[in-house]
Amino acid sequence: MKPGAFSVSLNVKNLKASKLFYENLGFTVFGGDLARNYLIMKNGNALIGLFFGMFQSTILTFNPGWDENAGKMESFDDVREIQKQLKSKGVKLMTEADEKTTGPASIMLTDPDGNMILFDQHV
Repeated sequence: MKPGAFSVSLNVKNLKASKLFYENLGFTVFGGDLARNYLIMKNGNALIGLFFGMFQSTILTFNPGWDENAGKMESFDDVREIQKQLKSKGVKLMTEADEKTTGPASIMLTDPDGNMILFDQHV
């Protein structure tokens, strides 16, 4: 299974304060918009999403079809294929992608400790 680019999506209390904190750790804004309450920050291959008011906890995020620069990969496992593989192994999904569609879609699940995992395909 090729899950794609990995990032941690953080629920933050103050987006500007979090932006400054991660800039002090060497991260720069890579995407997002303060006015839309989220920023994607990057330092080398490390990606962190800062989200204000969008969800309640930290989410581990994989982006099938993207590399760490949000560039489209030529070869990748579509989120629907990942979904089939997970379901065949008995993994319970919280949300599923419509297997009759193509293109952007997402699935969500939790690990045994309740950590949220999002497979979010944009291509």
